[in-house]
Amino acid sequence: MTDANDQKLENDPLFQPLRIKHLTLKNRIMSTSHASGMDDDGMPAERYQRYHEEKAKGGLALTMFGGSSNVAPDSPSVFNQLRVDNDRVIPHLQSFSERIHAQGAALMCQITHLGRRGDATADNWLPTLAPSSVRETLHRSIPREIDEYDIKRIVKAFGEAARRCYEGGIDGLETHAGAHLIGQFFSPDVNRRTDKYGGSVENRARFALMVHEAIRNNVGDNFLVGMRMSVYEDRGGLSAEDALAIVQLMEREGAIDFFNCVAGRMDTELNLAEKNMPGMTQPLAPFLPLVAEVKREISIPVFHAARITDVATARYAIREGILDMVAMTRAHIADPQLVNKIRRGEEHRIRPCFGASHCMHKKPSCIHNPASGRETVLPQVVEPSNGDSRHVVVVGGGPAGMEAARVAAERGHRVTLLEATPQLGGQLLLASRASWRRDMISIVDWRAAEIEALGIDVHYNSYADGADVLAFDPDVVIVASGGLPNFGDMDGAEHCNSVWDMLSGDVKPASRILVYDGTGRHEALSCAEQLAIDGAKVSFVTIDDRVAADLGYAERPTHRKKLYELDVEVKLDLMLLAVRRENDHLVATLRNDLTDVVVEIETDQLVVERGTFPLDDVFQELKEGAANHGVTDIDALINARPQPVAIPAEGGYLLYRIGDAVSSRSVHAALLDAFRISITL
Repeated sequence: MTDANDQKLENDPLFQPLRIKHLTLKNRIMSTSHASGMDDDGMPAERYQRYHEEKAKGGLALTMFGGSSNVAPDSPSVFNQLRVDNDRVIPHLQSFSERIHAQGAALMCQITHLGRRGDATADNWLPTLAPSSVRETLHRSIPREIDEYDIKRIVKAFGEAARRCYEGGIDGLETHAGAHLIGQFFSPDVNRRTDKYGGSVENRARFALMVHEAIRNNVGDNFLVGMRMSVYEDRGGLSAEDALAIVQLMEREGAIDFFNCVAGRMDTELNLAEKNMPGMTQPLAPFLPLVAEVKREISIPVFHAARITDVATARYAIREGILDMVAMTRAHIADPQLVNKIRRGEEHRIRPCFGASHCMHKKPSCIHNPASGRETVLPQVVEPSNGDSRHVVVVGGGPAGMEAARVAAERGHRVTLLEATPQLGGQLLLASRASWRRDMISIVDWRAAEIEALGIDVHYNSYADGADVLAFDPDVVIVASGGLPNFGDMDGAEHCNSVWDMLSGDVKPASRILVYDGTGRHEALSCAEQLAIDGAKVSFVTIDDRVAADLGYAERPTHRKKLYELDVEVKLDLMLLAVRRENDHLVATLRNDLTDVVVEIETDQLVVERGTFPLDDVFQELKEGAANHGVTDIDALINARPQPVAIPAEGGYLLYRIGDAVSSRSVHAALLDAFRISITL
């Protein structure tokens, strides 16, 4: 590290230590608790610990774990939470804390009771409970009203869970008061009681104070205790004024050592997607002004996470005194080496989080970091190969081909990348033209910059056949040539257009368009939305029983909301059978998948999305001449072991096929294919 960079870090707000009581955090960057879905029978075992260890190795000061860890049997595991309701967790916490502390980072846990946010049909099939019997929309339970006996039982359970955390050797914990049981007491929308737990702010905060008193009695003062809660809830929930009054009361009573601010409600998919855990439909750091208001009114340290994905925003939040610890949780899923890269003066090489919310759907995998959540098998830092340097030729410059080229070059191999078009990016160039998904281009931009930095030889406008590839005398050929739109064997397919036709601008939109979705993915929806934005009258038809059937809870409501806003007519459960032209319009024939009733819909233009079929001609040409005949050993692939067939000593090549050149799947699947193959070369 240069003296100039040392001086820069000394003056960087992000690298100033923070002391909270007895604990000194080495910098101001953290990862907040989240339900990573990596538990082993409710315990944080090896896979779970390795996931957080990589963040600690990456240089952050504090990693919090155990999003919504359950303290009692009637708080069920509805999204693969940890369980801290029995002593079985203590040995896991002890090994966990030793592992994280060895990297110079602190470790904290989140504990909670879900209340009405649970599921009465999960785990022990116990009824959910809440301050009042008010149903939650998202998790669908109708809770029973909590009584005094249950209050005392659950307060005791919080205290005992805290004792387990303390004995586990971690540095602290936070309770979750955002729409969970503690927060349900805070909210006048859920708490309609007239006894000592309802009505005034002081009464609604009574349960939280009881919980925190029980926690403190079990852990003493040499252990940090905080609270995570929403600083406002709309639609009749907790007001900003009442939230501030509660935080001030908790601080005044000595109940909390730090406050972790979130915003919004958690009781619908849309609230989660737009407020509580905002994705790429929302601006960066949308709640910093609100958090700043809270920070001015309290003296304890303030933590916050909500779409703070870039270093500049994080630095601003600390420099301006808005936050004491800036949480870059999803940014660390995208790149656990984030802090080390800042330290090395390589901010420009941080793999960006752009809010795709893939980590919330397929927990905790990042849409474009295949190693996240797979740390026991795949490395976060690609090391050079111990073997000979090889010549790797990659055919196709979409996301899979770019990733294969990048990883192979990081391994120390000489890489040639052949791309048929004038630009890298493949289908993502189209995806990033659509509606609210424009930031998808980050997947391409980051890899393009890495490819340039690694000195990879890129040949554009190179539609290569087998002979073209062999002319480069490769040791390894990776075919990532993608696919082409698949209309199937439907009668009248020649009258249809693809999503590619429309988003590329190659085909002019008609005034009346029917978009047919046969996959339940983003493609048809994004196209329908963009066509409607551009002024067409759009109808959307899907074979599925709901819109966006293949997508996660952070994406489904966004698409549905857009369709409503754009006045797109939606029809469900219809299978497209055929299309014919009649005079100046088209007639689509569809069958109801439930009733078998056949219907016909007139339109001026029909856009069909049924995924892609592999464009693999070059693979088929090269297969017989390859030493491995193009075969990928699946067991070796999923365990990141070298493929069993080696490069022949007398010369020859190995051949692999990845991404949509194999089958129509997601961008994450394509990148994972590429990483698994290239990491063992």
